[in-house]
This record gives sequence, C-alpha cells and structure tokens, in this order.
Amino acid sequence: MKYLWLYVVAVTASFGGLLSGYDTGVISGALLFINETWDLTASAQGMIVSAVLIGAVIGAATNGVLADIFGRKKIIMATAVIFILGSILCAFATNPIVLILSRIFVGFAVGIVNFVVPLYLSEISPKHLRGTLVSLYQWAITAGILFSYFINAVFAQVVYNWRWMLFAGVVPGLVLFIGMCFMGDTPRWLVRKGRDEEAKKVFASIEPEADAEKEIKAIKLTLKEDQGSGEKFELRKWMIMPFVVGIGIMFAQICTGINTIIYYAPTIFKSAGFDSNLTAIYATTGIGVVNFLMTIVALFFTDRLGRKPLLYFGLTGVMLSLIALGCGFAFEDFFGENLKWVTVGSLVTYIVCFAMSLGPIGWILVSEVFPLKIRGIAMSICTVSNFAFNFFVVYSFPILLEKIGGALTFWGFGAVSLLCIIFVYFFVPETKGISLEKIESNWIHGVHPRKF
Repeated sequence: MKYLWLYVVAVTASFGGLLSGYDTGVISGALLFINETWDLTASAQGMIVSAVLIGAVIGAATNGVLADIFGRKKIIMATAVIFILGSILCAFATNPIVLILSRIFVGFAVGIVNFVVPLYLSEISPKHLRGTLVSLYQWAITAGILFSYFINAVFAQVVYNWRWMLFAGVVPGLVLFIGMCFMGDTPRWLVRKGRDEEAKKVFASIEPEADAEKEIKAIKLTLKEDQGSGEKFELRKWMIMPFVVGIGIMFAQICTGINTIIYYAPTIFKSAGFDSNLTAIYATTGIGVVNFLMTIVALFFTDRLGRKPLLYFGLTGVMLSLIALGCGFAFEDFFGENLKWVTVGSLVTYIVCFAMSLGPIGWILVSEVFPLKIRGIAMSICTVSNFAFNFFVVYSFPILLEKIGGALTFWGFGAVSLLCIIFVYFFVPETKGISLEKIESNWIHGVHPRKF
C-alpha cells in the first residue's frame, strides 16, 4: 500500500480532533450533574459551557505565528500537554469559578489544535487525497464527541461522575503527544525554512511516487510569486477574498447552530419530554453515533463530488431540519408526548446533513485557500473567528431558550442557513483536485471564486 505511512501520519495527527471533540461533547452530559453539585443560573451554565471558547480564541489568536516559526509538529505536541493538564484541573475544580478558569485553560489547547491539525494534514496531503485526509480531522472530532458521550453514559451513575467525565480527557491528550513524537513536520513548512533535504525525506515517506525535486521547485516558485519580505504578515489586495471565504465558511459552520446541539443536546431532549438525565444522555449518544458514521460519507465524497455540491446538500438539509425542530417547539401542545420524537427526528436529520458537509468541508476549505507564506497565521485568524462565533452562539443559547423559546431560536438558525447557501454560491471556490500552489496562483491572478 503505497500511501501507508501517509495514512499513519494523518491518523496520528487527527487525534487532535479527538481531543477537541471530546472536550466539545463531554460538557453536555457533565452539565446535568454539575447543576446538581452547584445551583447554577442559566447565565452561569452558559459561562461554564462557553468558557472553553474564551480560551480557544486566545489559543487560536496567539499561536498562528508560532506555527509558522516553530513548525506544525511542535505546536501539536505542546497542545497535547496543555490539554492533559487542563483536564486534570477541570476534574479537581472546587467551585464554579475554578471550573470556568480550568475550562478556559483547556480551551487554549482546543483553539490551537483546531487550526494547526487541519493545516498539518493539508500540507502533507497529495492534491487528490487532500479532501479525504483533512476530513479525517472532522471524523476524529466526531469520534471524540462520541467517545465523550459513551464516557458520560458510563459515569452517569457513579459518585462524582462529572469529575470522572472531565478527567477522562487525559487519554486522547496522551495518545496525541506520544504519537506525534514519531512524526515529521510538513514538507511545505520545511521548504519555506530552507530545509530542502528534510523535505525530500518527508516526501519520500508520505508520497513515494512523487518527484520530490519537482514538488519542492513548485513550492519555491509559489513563495517567489508571492513577493514580500521575510516572515512579516502583509495583507495584499488579492488576499482579501481568501479571508472572505475562510471567515465566511467558519460563520456558516458555527452560526447554523451545530454546537447548540452538541453542547446542549441532553438539555434539549429534557425540555422536549425525556424524563431523566440518563435517558437524555442515552438519546444524545445516539446523536453522536449518527454524527460519527455520517462523517464517513465526507471522507469518501469530498474528493469525488467536490466541496460545493456537498455544501449545497448539507446546508439545505440543515435549514429544513431546523425549521422542523422550531415547529416542534411552536406546536408543543399539538404534538404532546410525540414532541420528543419530533425533536429526535429533527436533530438526527440535522446531524446527518451537517456531518457530511459543513463539519469537514469547513476545515478543508480554510486549510486550502490561503497562501503558504501566511497560511499559519491566516488559519489562526479564521479559527479565532470560529470560536468567537461559537462563544456568542453557545453562551446565548440557554438565554434565548429562556427568553424567546425554542421555536424562534431554531427558526433563527434556519434563516442563517439560507444566507449561507447564498454565500457558498457566490463566494466559495471549488478546490477539488487543485494543488495548493495552483489555488494560490488563482488568487494572485484575480480568478473569480466561481471560475476556479
């Protein structure tokens, strides 16, 4: 199998996604029991859940430059260490304030990993496998979410259960750190740093049939074409569109409501009529299984059908399922006991459509559209925007449910989904089968996104 080592490298790095997904999912079940330990207001609940996003914004904002200076591998390893320590701090939190601060610390790691792992995967991937390999990251996120749901179910009837739930995050952190010790950095970063011989060795291991000399020459030509000095970040006119695409697709990924479902699924199920914490957690685990399985679809089809067809399909399904979910809450008296099944059906449909489109393709696109010279810091900026949107949505969700109700809240997310379909049509390029160097050249020469 000629790409065996490439897949080993990709799977190892993708444990960063498992790490991120675990932290995203574990709080959904833990929150039910944290509420039993401390009497929390809706605002306090929102802060405990969204605290991780504050740290994520800081992590994403401060480490883009470091990834360009020290390399992708070292930053991934540092992230694993931070996540291990943060999980321990969360598990031993003595009051809500300490828990919030600990989750901010964990969030610092989540913010870094969400840009540096897709960046790493994109830069090691041959163009015909790039969509598939970067999709591995999102698949790992869904695996982490599913793992967290199983952990929640296992510890749901254990004393100090939420502490064990949060402590279990040490496991993916250890796996990521140990695995990355045996990996190399990306050939594109190595060439940029003048380490051509190391880049040749990496090319030989991950893409045996590639002409390493030719690949290195293409990378150097792209760097030369993007004129500029040294390591400075310089925003040029042609770079505006990549940022529009990158930040826009992050908006679409988050503001269509995915993390309100991932973080608050048990809360939504309980408000829809499920009787106990344990039943709500079991229902949420089912959502996690669907999320995990449907992301496999993206692995197979992003490099076959392309990014935009999957985005159109996924966003349309997301919009319709949100409208249906809102209708369930709007006509609660009409549905009666059946409301919980309307909720389950709507959430499953939502997850199916999101998992095969916006989830993986959002990270694929931001890893593809930026020029090599600023790719680290540019992806950092996009990741900051992702978590900023995320914080706003996640913090406001329990407050919106309390103030305006489920119907208007979910219909609002549905309206955002419609706007995102329009955005994808006019501004997002199709990048299937195009090398990173060719994508950059298209931007430099003013090719319209719809003509890539």
